Amino acid sequence: MKEIILCKYGEIALKGLNKSTFESMMMKSIRRRLKKFGEIKITKAQSTVYVEPMSEDIDTDEVVDRLSKIFGIIKLCRCCVLEKSLDSIINDSIEYIRPDLECARTFKVEAKRSDKKFPHKSPEICIELGGKILQEFPHLTVDVHKPDVVVMVEVREQNAFVHAGNLDGAGGIPVGSSGKAMLLLSGGIDSPVAGYMMAKRGAVIDAVHFEAPPYTSDRARMKVEQLAKKITDYCGDVAFYCVPFTKIQETLRDKCPEEYFTILMRRLMMEIAQRLAEKNGAQALVTGESLGQVASQTMYAMVCTDAACRLPVFRPCIGLDKTEIIDVARKIDTFETSILPYEDCCTVFTPRHPKTRPTLEAVEKAQALYDWEDMIAEAVEQTTVKMIKLE
Repeated sequence: MKEIILCKYGEIALKGLNKSTFESMMMKSIRRRLKKFGEIKITKAQSTVYVEPMSEDIDTDEVVDRLSKIFGIIKLCRCCVLEKSLDSIINDSIEYIRPDLECARTFKVEAKRSDKKFPHKSPEICIELGGKILQEFPHLTVDVHKPDVVVMVEVREQNAFVHAGNLDGAGGIPVGSSGKAMLLLSGGIDSPVAGYMMAKRGAVIDAVHFEAPPYTSDRARMKVEQLAKKITDYCGDVAFYCVPFTKIQETLRDKCPEEYFTILMRRLMMEIAQRLAEKNGAQALVTGESLGQVASQTMYAMVCTDAACRLPVFRPCIGLDKTEIIDVARKIDTFETSILPYEDCCTVFTPRHPKTRPTLEAVEKAQALYDWEDMIAEAVEQTTVKMIKLE
């Protein structure tokens, strides 16, 4: 029996005159991400993308998994494709939905008749198919409130489609519809989540990582590259910038008051990140900061950090607690990598008593104790870049 995957729009359906632009971006993303699977026919109509594998060799489960990570798609349905007749809907769909119904105790049938020329109305379709199901599966009972299985019939322009439930898509809007942002990617739990959340809102994500050998190891850098690789499932290809930061950190340790070390380090990181961002067409910076989580993430510290920035700084995790961030990290499969015991440069020379309520005047005075321009320029010049591609 012929099978097709229906991808339902989310927010895109509400975009009015701009809808076609968002549709085009999502269609390009779908084609690009499914290219490796072989010949797949991809079309769109009625706020739905139709994905039709053209070969039996194509693993539909893998295709569905890849589609579930494309922003812009809110629901996925694996359907059988039927002739647009009541007889075909009633009789030909049973074998396709059999595996779902054999394991259930209750069910209901819903019908959506997009083609109003179809001679049978939705209640009639539900009654006829429901009766056939009860005849074929006598162990089942109807439950219209909380059924184990919802059998859905969709009568569209060309065909009828029957499936036994929706799968959740990634939601959001297509990557590329909201500009480009530079993610400060550490080896921790929060920053990969922040990158995912900004990509969900349509941002193309580049990533910048700060390393401080010999205080940080090659394994620590490889861990962060692996995190960047993980988020490509959702973000697409990621340009990964690696900044040598050792000299700056050692100078901070030697020249500046210890209690301001963390906030000064953040300000210098922001300056380097925004120079790379400006050079490569990014319009904003992104961090994984959550308000009050650590000393550098108090409101006072963030005010001092943002004062050093020309570009806007987005903090999508700002109102989430750690448990909520971990839940997202598990969902996008970055958590286990994030907790690997390889430290990044943010843990180097950690002050014993960091300032949690710094004032901008005091921070700028501490930073002015040394002229950082040559070191910042050198760090930018020596930054390496690696394109981490979605496979």
